[in-house]
Amino acid sequence: MPELPEVETTKRGISVFLLNQTIDKLIIRQPKLRVPVTSGINELCAGKQILAVSRRAKYLLLHLSEGTLLIHLGMSGHLRLVNTQATAGKHDHIDLCLTNGIILRYHDPRRFGLWLYLPLNPNEHALLVHLGPEPLSLDFNSDYLWQRARRKTQGIKSFIMNNTVVVGIGNIYATECLFFAGIHPESPAGALPEDAFIRLTYHIKHVLQQAIIAGGTTLRDFYAVDGKPGYFSNDLKMYGQKGQPCPQCNMLIQSLTIAGRSSTFCPQCQPKECGQIDSLPVLSPERN
Repeated sequence: MPELPEVETTKRGISVFLLNQTIDKLIIRQPKLRVPVTSGINELCAGKQILAVSRRAKYLLLHLSEGTLLIHLGMSGHLRLVNTQATAGKHDHIDLCLTNGIILRYHDPRRFGLWLYLPLNPNEHALLVHLGPEPLSLDFNSDYLWQRARRKTQGIKSFIMNNTVVVGIGNIYATECLFFAGIHPESPAGALPEDAFIRLTYHIKHVLQQAIIAGGTTLRDFYAVDGKPGYFSNDLKMYGQKGQPCPQCNMLIQSLTIAGRSSTFCPQCQPKECGQIDSLPVLSPERN
């Protein structure tokens, strides 16, 4: 599933081509996505200018001269820029056609995404209003995360993947950040010392920034808007590495299931006893 770096990469890729352009029409081949496409979306958007392109959590927002298009890529969706000669494929469900001949094409085999037209302030929509801060913003810092974690018995990995706490941290990046911070994924969030949150917030920001620079992580479904894969998968130290030697200590990487998802960790570098965390080194996620 595309996570924050993949959505940010997509946003940056399409912005150059969409800004200040006028929508000619929307072609809807399949309206039955996870959330049905807004009825009459073509009539609502045709003739409107795209004034800005932004991202909130894993949502893309096209701010129009009137209203906003809210887009989510779902589990397997991606956007491509094509011309009018490009034949639509089986899973190319939506075309956003501009008057200059460029088409923003939405491809989604599993149909778990969404395209909604919002006439009012998008930040007040039910899908966005309860979201936590952006992880790369100043609002997200170690003191904030530590205060939110107080008295929480929930495991730290599930805690940072909660979008009401902080947005956009999915399974891949949560796994990597916890490894670099030296924290076991099942450690109770409220039992961790304050310095653990200093390390964790640093590595969350750093890993996400590095992933954006690398163009995201391509594992199965994600490709950037130009069709090229993201290369951060080459830098993954822990995610998907079960049975491989830890790059820090050479102990074999283990795996457990958290909320139905596989979670890899190093039993030596990420001890479950939170009292040991204070003495762990701060690992570096710098790319080799």
